[in-house]
Amino acid sequence: MTEVVRAAPAKLNLTLEVVGRRADGYHLLDSLVAFTEYGDTVKAATAEAGEFGLTLAGDFGPFLIADAFDNLVLKAARLLAEEAGIKPAAQLTLTKRLPVASGIGGGSSDAAATLLALAALWQVSPAPEDLARIALKLGADVPVCLATRTARLEGIGERISPAPAVPPAPIVLVNPGVGLATPKVFQAREGAFSPGAGPAGVLSASPADATALADALRPYGNDLTPPAIGLMPVIGQVLERLEATEDCLLARMSGSGATCFALFPTDAAAEAAASAIRAAEPRWWAVATRLKAA
Repeated sequence: MTEVVRAAPAKLNLTLEVVGRRADGYHLLDSLVAFTEYGDTVKAATAEAGEFGLTLAGDFGPFLIADAFDNLVLKAARLLAEEAGIKPAAQLTLTKRLPVASGIGGGSSDAAATLLALAALWQVSPAPEDLARIALKLGADVPVCLATRTARLEGIGERISPAPAVPPAPIVLVNPGVGLATPKVFQAREGAFSPGAGPAGVLSASPADATALADALRPYGNDLTPPAIGLMPVIGQVLERLEATEDCLLARMSGSGATCFALFPTDAAAEAAASAIRAAEPRWWAVATRLKAA
């Protein structure tokens, strides 16, 4: 039996500004995204001809369903098989370590990892632009998850451009155990649009460490934080808790929530903060990890 395993790391919106709105109602964004060393994994194993299935594992596996019409992993597999002109045959295992519907791109990253794992297992080599086209059919966030590199997202998320690499900064991720539907957050947003980061983007060069990264991010924010807190006040409590931890450099919400993150100067400080939050709020999910460097 041949097995291929691919990582599906958490995707963080280090900044997220809403800069406009299209005629069809979709909001236009300017966002700096990065990935963490912590996340889900997708394993693809050979199977007998015609056999095709998905096993869900991990702490958050029970929160998903292995339904061919709703599960992004299975959708990704079927789209790749169609592109390659083959019948899908594989046994997939998704180990789900990231909370569901939490603003850190878990589903999108899982779909991207599935495309990469099955392309290797089935020994098919779609051109990068074809793989990106398949990924976009699965969701606006899936293409950027193929490379898992720091990038700038514009438009509705479909315009991806390279950004300077981030350092392997210690970081804490916290989710209060609630899911938040992205459309509701955008609908609740009020006020003027933000100007965006300008032609140069948020980062003009790679920050040397977590402190330099926090300094570069500080002028920019996440425009979806106020409406998200309005819908789920506990998100505000998470941010307050993170900001109050010792050595916290910067705390933000990712995406449309409800997961928040904080940068720390050392791994020890991040581990201590995550441990303290888990002890104080046992129903919250809190992990210490690092940003994924280039």
